Amino acid sequence: MSEPIASPDRRILPEEMRWPVALAERYTQRGYWQPETLGQLILQWRQYGDRTALIEPGRSWSYHQLINQACRFAGELRRRGMQSGETVVIQLPNGADFVVALFAAILNGAVPVLMLPAHRQREILRVVELAQARWFLSDAEQAGIEAQSLRAKAPDCHSLLSTAEQRFAASQAPAIEELPPGDAPQHIALLLLSGGTTGLPKLIPRTHADYHYNFRASAALCHVQPDDRYLAVLSMAHNFPLACPGILGIFSRGGCVVVPATVAAEDAFDAIHQHRVTLTALVPSLATLWLEAAEWEQPDLSSLRLVQVGGARLGADAARQLLARWGCQLQQVFGMAEGLLNYTRLDDSPELITTTQGRPLCDDDEIRVVDEQGLPVISGQAGELLVRGPYTIRGYYRAPEHNRRAFAAGGFYRSGDRVRQLPGGELLVEGRTRDTINRHGESVAADEIEECLRAHPLVRDVTVLADAVGEQQEAIHAVVIAHSPLTLAEMRAFLEQQQVAPFKWPDRLTLVDAFPLTPIGKINKQALAARLAV
Repeated sequence: MSEPIASPDRRILPEEMRWPVALAERYTQRGYWQPETLGQLILQWRQYGDRTALIEPGRSWSYHQLINQACRFAGELRRRGMQSGETVVIQLPNGADFVVALFAAILNGAVPVLMLPAHRQREILRVVELAQARWFLSDAEQAGIEAQSLRAKAPDCHSLLSTAEQRFAASQAPAIEELPPGDAPQHIALLLLSGGTTGLPKLIPRTHADYHYNFRASAALCHVQPDDRYLAVLSMAHNFPLACPGILGIFSRGGCVVVPATVAAEDAFDAIHQHRVTLTALVPSLATLWLEAAEWEQPDLSSLRLVQVGGARLGADAARQLLARWGCQLQQVFGMAEGLLNYTRLDDSPELITTTQGRPLCDDDEIRVVDEQGLPVISGQAGELLVRGPYTIRGYYRAPEHNRRAFAAGGFYRSGDRVRQLPGGELLVEGRTRDTINRHGESVAADEIEECLRAHPLVRDVTVLADAVGEQQEAIHAVVIAHSPLTLAEMRAFLEQQQVAPFKWPDRLTLVDAFPLTPIGKINKQALAARLAV
């Protein structure tokens, strides 16, 4: 049998996306960047032995069991031909299967690309193509995707393994005994997905060194201890529940991750009570839902010591209610998968915790707030947030044209967030400078939905607005000029046929005869929103 042809090594960060030597030396000397790779760290976590690493419905896993399962599945993937430096798309729900697949890919020297369970074929095919993925690991039934059809449309992605295969293969395969050569702290460890401001997702390359700092420093700031139990409600494929401190921060301290039966409030409350959960992370819409559900459920939340809320700004009223009713600490988190993390500190005043989105995690996070011309604003005024630091990327993966727009001189990342900075360094998030909608913590690009809806045979033209729903929440409002009457249900059914993720489907539809235009002939969304609000 001939040897497989070596694939290009996707771990190597392109030259133009690397930190300048002076900055790299500073980050290393100051201890932000450590010499271990994520694969080495995973094997080190075996030291926690028989401590419980993960609890999911029907099963608990010790560190020994979980990491051995990952090593066996890594061995099976290697036997099937996975090579170091290949990219592997992972789309799995929360649980041991996700952790095993993630760890196995890393232990093989491959680069995991993490997709949400809600993503559908349209997004998956785009990511498979962009990442040049050779492997796709999914629960096909859960994701609503036929493996055969994906294989036909992405022939270079030559192997599709379901979680059922994973469990069987991992039980039969010999475990890998050592890491493959070639991994280095400055190499790409994994690819996260951007929320998308200009269409379909972009890929965010996180290195071993920067991502280790991300979850290590976050765990220290949140005072994570070995007896902490973290409830994983949000998808583990998100940066927030993965590494802020998330499951990786918990594993690094020997703590335990708890996966509820569903994301429903009653199941989450049951898991908190049964397993004495101490820490969890929520988006504002979920925090608000929990507050409402707790009014009639009267759950036992006495074990909770810290609730993090991020993904969007949490309103001050909701923050005060959470502090008053649950008797635990609240931490506001404002961050991005591209890097920068801001946290309110555990010893901050109630005023700062309820009204700001915290201050940067790292002393070497360089923050600039600029106006539309890119010039610094007067202190306390609002502007776009630009950032550079030891765990903030310097370019999206295989997106040179977009990188020219997304990064300013000196490698500063243009976040697209409109913020004000207080004298103490705390940030107040006021919205976005780009046309996006924050729906339940997911950033949805308006132009992507507009492009999809323009393909509908009854749509002559369309624009998408962000409707305010309650405090700091948004809904997707499609405004359509139609050839003939069209219903919201018909529009949603069309998007489902187009394999668009459900969290991107409009919540509201309005039919109009014409759009107001700007002097240069573009749709005036501000005027349209004002007209529809009357």
